This record gives sequence, C-alpha cells and structure tokens, in this order.
Amino acid sequence: MNQDRIIKQTDEYVLHTYNRFPVSLDHGDGVRVWDTEGKCYLDFMAGIGVYALGYHFPGYDEALTAQLGKGLHTSNLYYHEPLAEAAKKLVLSSGLSKAFFTSSGAEAIEGALKAARKYSFMKYGPDRYEIIAMKDSFHGRTAFAVSVTGNEHYQEPFRPLVGGISLASFNDLDSVRGKVTDKTCAVILETVQGEGGIFPADKEFLKGVRALCDERDLVLILDEVQCGMGRTGTLWAYEQYGIKPDILCTAKALGCGVPVGAFVLNEKLGSESLAPGDHGTTYGGNPFVTAAVSKVFDLFKENDIVGHVERTTPYLEKKLDELKEKHECILSHRGKGYMRGLQFDESVSAGAIASKALKKGLLIITAGHNVLRFVPPLIVGEAEIDEAAAILDECMNEI
Repeated sequence: MNQDRIIKQTDEYVLHTYNRFPVSLDHGDGVRVWDTEGKCYLDFMAGIGVYALGYHFPGYDEALTAQLGKGLHTSNLYYHEPLAEAAKKLVLSSGLSKAFFTSSGAEAIEGALKAARKYSFMKYGPDRYEIIAMKDSFHGRTAFAVSVTGNEHYQEPFRPLVGGISLASFNDLDSVRGKVTDKTCAVILETVQGEGGIFPADKEFLKGVRALCDERDLVLILDEVQCGMGRTGTLWAYEQYGIKPDILCTAKALGCGVPVGAFVLNEKLGSESLAPGDHGTTYGGNPFVTAAVSKVFDLFKENDIVGHVERTTPYLEKKLDELKEKHECILSHRGKGYMRGLQFDESVSAGAIASKALKKGLLIITAGHNVLRFVPPLIVGEAEIDEAAAILDECMNEI
C-alpha cells in the first residue's frame, strides 16, 4: 500500500484525535527510520521518548522473539519468570520496594494516585484525600490523570473532573506549601516537565517538597514517564536531586517500544496501601512486555547507555547553544541530558520548524508554548547531533 493510500484509509477509519504529519513510517534501524516511499529520516523524537535504544538494538529483538515463542500472556492470576526478573530490576534500580506493571504511563499515574489515597484512607480516614498537582503539568489523558494535569486545554471539555485536586506553581515551594490543608494526602509532579515546555525542577524546590511531604506525611509521587530511564543522564532524574519519591511512575523507554508502564512504591506505601481487590489489570505485566523490560535493563547496563548520555550531553548542549546564539528568534535553551527544549519567540513557529525539518529528513516534535523538543534515542552520538543541528540551522535560515 503506498503512502497516499495509507494516509487516506487511516483518515477514513481512525478517530481524528491526532494531527499526524503527512508521512507513513515503515521501518527503522539504529537512529533512522524510513517511510513507505523509501525516504530516510534521522529520528530525534524516538516515538516521543520511547525508543531509547533506537531500532533493532542488538539483543533486544532476540529477547522478544524468544518470549514470543513461549507465549505472550498468562493474566495476573499466575506467576511467570519475566515478571519476577523485570520487577526485581526495576525495584533495585529505583531504590524503592514494590512494582506494579501497567500498559501505559497514564495507567501508572492512575495507580499511583489510587495508592496515595488508599494509604491516607487507611491511616487517617476518608477526609484526607486532596492532591496537589502542578500548573503546566501533563500526566496523561485518563480521567484521574487529566484531573491532575495543570492545563485547562486538556481539562475543559471533560468536566466535571475527579475532585479534590488543587494546582500549585512549579518551582515555587511557597505555592505548594500554601496549598497544603488538613485534607491533603499527596503531591504529584514531573521531575522535568515535558509537555509543558521542558522545565526541570529546581534542586531547592524538589528537596523542599520532599521535606514538606515528610513533615506532613504526604505521599510524594514523581512522574518520570518521559524523563526517566536514563534520559537526563542518570537512570532516574530524581537521583540528581538527592531525594527519593514515595511512588515513581515510569513508562515510555521502560520497554523501548512495547506498551508497558509501571508505578513503584517505597516500603511504607508498598505495605500500607493497595491490597488484593484494590487495583488490577488484564494485560499489565504480561510475559511479553516484562521480557522486554528485563532485557532493556540488561542492555542499558551492558552498554553503559546512561554513561553515554552523561558523556555526550555537553556536546548536545553546545550545539543547541550555538543555534541559540546564531538565531535571535530562539529565546531560551533548557533541559537535562537528552531531554531538551528550544523556545522560540512569536516571530517563528516551532511547529513550522518541525514541519520543515521533516521535509529535510529530521523527525522532531514540539512541547509547550512554541518549544522545539529534543528526545532522541539515547544512543545518538556527535555525528547525529551535528546532522540534526545542521538541518535545524538550515530550516531557521529559510524561515
């Protein structure tokens, strides 16, 4: 089927909830993908931060093929080895206690919020249920996740939302403290805000929120669905702040392509919140996806993926800073590791840059208000960074 027919048939039969680029992707290899017409693209969006290892990383396909030969699904009524292995690696890497696997990041957020409320319900009764979230945050599109997403655009058509949610200002500890009441049970935030425009948490802010939660026995939930799994130069972004969450939410690069997420609880929440019958999932943690998760952890360790990000980040920063210095339309450059944003002034549209880059063979996306988002595979090196920067420079010169 050619590209035009694929696009036409998709538009005819698939609900229009995404404004797709007019390209039909067919296959990938390394950090490049090809469309159905044979055109090659350098991938600097990695399926929105999913393909941390790129396409067909040695050992990954083989692990999935081996599990495919055994079976995809058992349900959570039985034990299986891939789940045991994946859970151990995830828990030990996070420094927490118990893991629950989901099929998406939004489901991980749902489970984490339920666990927080259940903990508070058991310890303090039914009147302590309020959750503090952050303005300009993004946590997913399910009902509870939308309710803690601090963006009116995502919320307005779906009101009434889940109640008991208040919004504080990100990186403003006084704002968070001012929202705490006798009914507060949890605080949820992204360690690095993604969809809101690539804003890392300030160290003093995050340490202050952790101290506030300790003081008031509030559950601190960190959403690292996008910024976790090595993207910021440490396996988990919170490692750079000297704190731990009570609950960690992860997905995207956790499985490097298979639909899997997870929330991980510390010992207190793991033993004093969700119990049998409180939460469940038919597909979550099945043998296929957990075989992928287990292999991803092995490949990260064997190939020092996080170390590569840490070593290469200064070069990526340098090239993006050079673009900012050259083009006055770029207002700022911010981010951590391989999670970066270039913000443009109103004279230039980040979306227009992304569309022009696509025509020149570079896949890149936007975030927040007029921000070009960089979330490439974690295996890109200096040559690919040079190539991407050159394409973007050309696009900006033309626009």
